[in-house]
Amino acid sequence: MQLLIVHSDPELGKPLMQMVTNYTRHECELVANDHAALEWAGRHKKCDVLLTQLEAKEIDGLALGSALSEIFPALQLLFLPSYAASERQLEVADSKVFPEPIEGDDLLRAIEQAENSPPNTPDLFQAIDILQMCCLSRRSGALQLVKEANSGFVFLRNGKIMHAETNMLRGRDALAEMLSWNFVEFAYERNVRPPLETITEPWDVILIDIVGESKSKNSLPSRRRSA
Repeated sequence: MQLLIVHSDPELGKPLMQMVTNYTRHECELVANDHAALEWAGRHKKCDVLLTQLEAKEIDGLALGSALSEIFPALQLLFLPSYAASERQLEVADSKVFPEPIEGDDLLRAIEQAENSPPNTPDLFQAIDILQMCCLSRRSGALQLVKEANSGFVFLRNGKIMHAETNMLRGRDALAEMLSWNFVEFAYERNVRPPLETITEPWDVILIDIVGESKSKNSLPSRRRSA
């Protein structure tokens, strides 16, 4: 399996590459920015995993991931955001987002999961994982989440969730529906403004509330229907 790491700081990027080569049998290369990554893609026939900074000098991880996915359709993405792990408000099992300090075992496990994925498996993220990443990174724009035939949008402004919509729902209900999809494909467009404001709560409050409500519903004992 071929991995590409995109990191602007060689003092951090090289140890990541060394960890991959030391603890896996995969090929791994390191480049410093988006331009170098696209040049690398032009010289290679395959790339299975892209591990990239989410945002840094000359790096836009979301845009780069989208561009390389067009070249390598089976590409799996892993992100290195600029915020610290201590800033996360929700712990996500099997996350594909690795803030500093990076847990090496978690990263190696994510690489192993990518290796074990069937051919042509879509690049799936947990909806809560990608939403928390975009909010903590203070992203603005539109995030599209897709689950099979279902699709929805979350509109952000400087990391605040302003509006959400699915085919049938708007606002908080739409956001809850998308979170219930669990694993989704996603796309991000920076230059889209929220068409209206239907959500006023802080992003962490509303996400924690929705996740808590979902856990409560799932923990309710089932009742047998009497004959």
